Amino acid sequence: MVPLLELEKITLVRSGRTVLDIEDFQLLERTRTAFMGPNGAGKSTLLLLLAGLLTPTTGAIRYRGQDLRSLNLDLWRQRTAMVLQEPVLLDRSVRRNIELGLIIRKRPAPERKRKVDEWLERLNITVLADRSARALSGGEARRVSLARALVLEPELLLLDEPFNSLDEDTTNNLINDLRRILPESGATTILVTHHREEAVALVETLCRMESGRIVSCRQLPA
Repeated sequence: MVPLLELEKITLVRSGRTVLDIEDFQLLERTRTAFMGPNGAGKSTLLLLLAGLLTPTTGAIRYRGQDLRSLNLDLWRQRTAMVLQEPVLLDRSVRRNIELGLIIRKRPAPERKRKVDEWLERLNITVLADRSARALSGGEARRVSLARALVLEPELLLLDEPFNSLDEDTTNNLINDLRRILPESGATTILVTHHREEAVALVETLCRMESGRIVSCRQLPA
């Protein structure tokens, strides 16, 4: 089986410091992987690299065996979606925020409405559709941010500390929904987290990073 993504001899140097140094890593299609490690280990930087927002200093990233450098970067970015630690929402309605990517991709209005309605329902935020993003709680904003990513049907979903700053009940409710949603979506998912409980609940493979390196990866019990 050809991996969805392969990283080979990747380094990323910023301000004279090597922040990523990954000898070899493969990501199979439709799998869910978590990266853990201390602050500054390179976890979020790795997500930005995979999203096409950073370029490696050396090495190659391959998508289905093809070097990303030979692909149209905009087309690659359309295959990925990223959820940041802190949701960045427009001062518009929840519905408008969720359909933003579909508008950019020039999807017709009936398709936009159908897909947005679907993800409003799947993330239990239908009642918020017409509410201003400014009026949302932290948990509600996080659900809107996830819906905005998932409505694009990405091949690669990148989650950077998606439960950061949420209280325990809100986190548990969101994890319970994502435990169902992520396998159904079919997206190959990478989760960055500091909390092992979150990883165990949502992924199949747990990797650890230290000083920009992937030092271990292991399969979690089913």
